[in-house]
Amino acid sequence: MAARKTTKKPNVSADELKAYYKDMLLIRRFEEKAGQLYGMGLIGGFCHLYIGQEAVVVGLEAAAEEGDKRITSYRDHGHMLACGMDPNGVMAELTGREGGYSKGKGGSMHMFSKEKHFYGGHGIVAAQVPLGAGLAFADKYKGNGRVTFTYFGDGAANQGQVYETFNMAALWDLPCIFVIENNQYAMGTSQQRSTSSEEIYERGRAFGIPGEAVDGMDVLAVKAAGETRRAHCRSGKGPYILEIKTYRYRGHSMSDPAKYRTREEVQKMRNERDPIEQVRELLLTGKHATEDDLKAIDKEIKAVVNESAEFAKTAQSLPSKSSGLTSTPEGETDMATEILMPALSPTMEEGTLAKWLVKEGDTVKSGDIMAEIETDKATMEFEAVDEGVDRQDPDR
Repeated sequence: MAARKTTKKPNVSADELKAYYKDMLLIRRFEEKAGQLYGMGLIGGFCHLYIGQEAVVVGLEAAAEEGDKRITSYRDHGHMLACGMDPNGVMAELTGREGGYSKGKGGSMHMFSKEKHFYGGHGIVAAQVPLGAGLAFADKYKGNGRVTFTYFGDGAANQGQVYETFNMAALWDLPCIFVIENNQYAMGTSQQRSTSSEEIYERGRAFGIPGEAVDGMDVLAVKAAGETRRAHCRSGKGPYILEIKTYRYRGHSMSDPAKYRTREEVQKMRNERDPIEQVRELLLTGKHATEDDLKAIDKEIKAVVNESAEFAKTAQSLPSKSSGLTSTPEGETDMATEILMPALSPTMEEGTLAKWLVKEGDTVKSGDIMAEIETDKATMEFEAVDEGVDRQDPDR
């Protein structure tokens, strides 16, 4: 049961190299746009960006075969795009539109595609790991030769259910590749401060599961490891652990200022190890593409991302009972005097409409403060969730 670091790089064609470049660039530009939309208030809730980690999922998707399954955590947009899900549907889900993969009800962390064998997107740390083993168990039961890629992070690697899953996967020789996306900081604590093991993959030894560390900033190294270990699982030898050492440039989520590391550290990684720049250099130095070729690819990718953002802004939005807003036949917006909203605490069940901050007939935009609500805990401001005309009808 050898555990080693991967250094071998596979030979790939110019077309394959361009494809990896485009796939990683799509994820990078998509996530940058998602960050912009979040800042504009068009994406609510949590939003975890994949910027910096693109080589991990692109490399493993290049190693996967039709019918293989994948399941991951809440940092999932890149996985969706890499397995071929439509950027329009992904972005629409982020903005809560009916055209999203979960009809606008799942948001950033909860999207699925049976067609692409993508099983989430899960918001609870490490909850996807036993589910991934379950997917692999189904494939073994059917004898279809498929493999499941079960992704989780270095923070999730300290969760107990991971090791319960390792035990079961080893007992049943499940065709599952456990992919530890080690971005060094989990939710905001460095691996050195949170994890006793320098090499997390070595924990598999207790269960007889082999593993190795892989350079997650090198898409070719990831692909090579993925191909070899997929063959291992498919041959009936049981599960395998790939600890892919990568780095996220942004905070854990959009609300994380990432003050646990220096800007200089992040910039150094960008300058010296960026996965997209590495492939860009291979394309240029190998004379597989010119600067103009790469500019054309970037322009093409930006067009795809801009289209997805436009679709996400204009697609049909979900009707919202909690907003107190209903659509009128004319397309305007009625306003109710009874407003439902999330409770401040388990003991708060209702509030009183203290005053309107807009007049009847005023045009309001999404995010405008419309009224003050008094509760037993505090006075809250009520925001419009859509554009419309204020109609204050006490009989509604």
